[in-house]
Amino acid sequence: MRIAVPAVLLVALSACSAPPRTTASEAGRALSAVLTTPTDIDLTWKGQRPGTSGHVLEFATDRAGPYTVLQYLPPSVVAYRHPDLMPHTTFFYRLRDIRGPASDPVRVNLPEGELTTADEESSHDWLPARKVAAHEVPGRPLRISGTGAPTGLKAEVKHANGILFSWTDHASDEDGFLLEIRRQGSTVYEPLVVLDPDINATGLITLPTEKQASYRIRAFSYGARSNVVRLKTGE
Repeated sequence: MRIAVPAVLLVALSACSAPPRTTASEAGRALSAVLTTPTDIDLTWKGQRPGTSGHVLEFATDRAGPYTVLQYLPPSVVAYRHPDLMPHTTFFYRLRDIRGPASDPVRVNLPEGELTTADEESSHDWLPARKVAAHEVPGRPLRISGTGAPTGLKAEVKHANGILFSWTDHASDEDGFLLEIRRQGSTVYEPLVVLDPDINATGLITLPTEKQASYRIRAFSYGARSNVVRLKTGE
């Protein structure tokens, strides 16, 4: 998983997550954890709740936090291994639902090969995630209407490994955006890049498995939060 913010693209997912917006009526998803080896923890949870677009798994070394994002996951995933942990350390885990509509997908086929010298020396000012005034329209609340899917997603090939995505943001209260990918041969879209609210353009430097793929953008808000599980690693 990669994360992007207006000034920085593709930084590590190590920032502490913001508190989720939930209601008292939302029931938490049941999360379980097992110490599979002295330093590997396996986490499992029940399947997709109706209306859920995915979930985000977080951990902390104190029950009160701060919590750090481990992974944004598609709704079909119901297990995750947290490997190679510090021994004799207590870990706390929680899971949050993600809800929100996605755009229509776009198919991208990048040229074969790697970057040329000209590509490497050219300006990459198109890479940072940003807000473009030309793609702004009045927004609608995701949590009230259930609408607000991004529209007009475009993918401009910049070079053999580079794509510039742009779209129109129709949501007024999103917690962020997810750039999702369906790799060649796959039937599932997976979160690829996490973006701040109000962003409507971002660049992507692809990996070899992302050169021929289908992409879409999702406006999302955080939903129900699970129980918190606690485990201490061994030697």
